[in-house]
Amino acid sequence: KFGTHVLKTLLDFNSHSNSYVGNVKVACRDFSTGRRIKRLNSFGGLTSLNAEEGRFLEMFQEYFDRAAGFLDMEEDELNLIKGCDAVLRVSFPFKKSDGSIQVVKGYRAQHSKHRLPVKGGMRFASTVNLQEIEALAGLMTLKCATMDIPFGGGKGGVCIDPVDYSEKDLEKICRRFTIELAKKNFIGPGRDVAGPDLGTGEREMSWMADTYAMLFGRNDINAHGVVTGKPENFGGIAGRRQATGLGVFFCVKEIMNNKFWMRKAGYTDEELGYLGKRFAVQGFGQVGYHSAKFIQENGGIVVGICDRSGGILKNTGIDVEAVRKHKDETGTVLGAYDSREEKLDESIEGTDGVAAVLACDTDVLVLAATQQQINVSNADAVRAKLIFEAANGPVTPLAEEILDGKGCIVVPDVLVSAGGVTVSYFEWLKSLSNVRFGRLTKNWEEKSKTMLIDTWEQIGGEIDARRKAEIIAGPSEQDIVYSGLHDAMITASQATIATSQKLNCNLREAAYCNAIQKIHSSITNSGLLLA
Repeated sequence: KFGTHVLKTLLDFNSHSNSYVGNVKVACRDFSTGRRIKRLNSFGGLTSLNAEEGRFLEMFQEYFDRAAGFLDMEEDELNLIKGCDAVLRVSFPFKKSDGSIQVVKGYRAQHSKHRLPVKGGMRFASTVNLQEIEALAGLMTLKCATMDIPFGGGKGGVCIDPVDYSEKDLEKICRRFTIELAKKNFIGPGRDVAGPDLGTGEREMSWMADTYAMLFGRNDINAHGVVTGKPENFGGIAGRRQATGLGVFFCVKEIMNNKFWMRKAGYTDEELGYLGKRFAVQGFGQVGYHSAKFIQENGGIVVGICDRSGGILKNTGIDVEAVRKHKDETGTVLGAYDSREEKLDESIEGTDGVAAVLACDTDVLVLAATQQQINVSNADAVRAKLIFEAANGPVTPLAEEILDGKGCIVVPDVLVSAGGVTVSYFEWLKSLSNVRFGRLTKNWEEKSKTMLIDTWEQIGGEIDARRKAEIIAGPSEQDIVYSGLHDAMITASQATIATSQKLNCNLREAAYCNAIQKIHSSITNSGLLLA
């Protein structure tokens, strides 16, 4: 009781000083059992005392601490896993094409080097800052562990808005930042592997790979493995572009076929599955589009789509491909049905349109935009029964508590959005081996299956020509990638579900627990805890 009173006093004092409650560093432990206390909210007051939800890094740390409460590990061990190993902050002068001069700031964080290389995207955005990069690097560590990918977690970014720069200027900035990373040993195929993220894509990854290869390629045959997400004709891999969205679909399929969690979401056993369910998608870039595409192609109904320009709603289903084509031409989802006979139910501009999609009457909400989209200000308005985090950190800790109280199931980012890093791992392996997946075995497989069918026909069996061609055809690289991604997503989803039932916790806490235990095991076996 005394400890509870002291903690509440500290929280009260911190709130009255107008600072974030996360600044009070309190380690809570039940001394009768020796176990950590799971939530600060158990003492009351955290939600009611703070209007602010804190920064992204503090959000990551809060989620980590909640999961750590279920684990029997020492405080120092958990702090080692939670903390960031190394951070680089650089700045350099840059002269734009219009003659103006500015200072460009860039960051790279290596959250955990328990497995090497570390892996994480590189984003170009005006909102990039050090705490955001650290938080994203921490999520990457847990994401890789969740998927059993032998990488540590990293993240990087440059604080610019790509819209304000010409392609030539962006190339100069990208190459210069790559050189800065190389000078500090924060990049390399065996040390730190970058990938595409917000504001970057295949083009930027090509520039980074080419720059690194020019610096070190004469001594490093694996130089182009320094980044993933490259174009296929420059060492990339088939299926990488759609990997995250396809991974989202595989996760949707597995979770929505699970009786335990569908019952918690309010469905009967006869209502299992995603077929015929309504989906709304926030964000319509690569991840949002491919998530919606695969969901619709396989029997889901997409009733809402939004991007930064606004949102559109149609209860009978939106034509995802038509919206994508319109956005490619105009840069917005708005107006996609202007030239069609059938009309949308609603088309709303700006933040009101985004809010309308987030709060629409749907079974599933897929969050594929950016962090902290569902927070205390709008969590009550969400009507979806399940939320899939296809972006990094789109639901805040306080919002998740509101959603949990409403019976809404949140499936976490470290699982849902892990398709991208999974296929990035495949691309990295391809870069190291310098051979396309399936190249050595495709013809042999086709020959073996042809002999099998010939034998079947010789004993009187029949098979039509079209079906025969389908069976004989050897797998393409994309077929192999899709197969590997499907296996990885299903395995990780099942492991997360099993842990959630074992520990009686939510899916995020289960995924975090699994990841933390794997990282702890790796660190223990390597002897780092004895250093």
